[in-house]
Amino acid sequence: MSSTDRAAGPRTITEVATIAGLSAHTLRYYERIGLLDPVPRVHGGQRRYGAGDLAWLAFVQRLRATGMPIRDMRRFAELRREGDHTIGERRELLERHRTEVLARIAELERDLTAVTGKITTYRNLETAHDPRQPDA
Repeated sequence: MSSTDRAAGPRTITEVATIAGLSAHTLRYYERIGLLDPVPRVHGGQRRYGAGDLAWLAFVQRLRATGMPIRDMRRFAELRREGDHTIGERRELLERHRTEVLARIAELERDLTAVTGKITTYRNLETAHDPRQPDA
């Protein structure tokens, strides 16, 4: 979600779903479980998402993309609603999550090294068995 997506006026749930790459059902679910604050509504009960809602949703998506469990995301959202006196607790929660993300990145780097090594092995075997290569 780009800053220009967040800069426009109030958006409908359909517009936000398209911008965020989520379904309207997911947005309603996020609101129901407390990941999103209750969204202001206009006549007929239609939700209208503001720039702040979109910015928060973008951060929620980052947390989700990095594998933060929904229970931790909900806790973070609760702390955020409670105000500035929870800043330290929010930082600690994010630091714990960052540690987990870094551990997963290190694991992926080890896995990538193994895959790259296997690719090198197969390239060497192909070169060694290529009938077009002159014998040395």
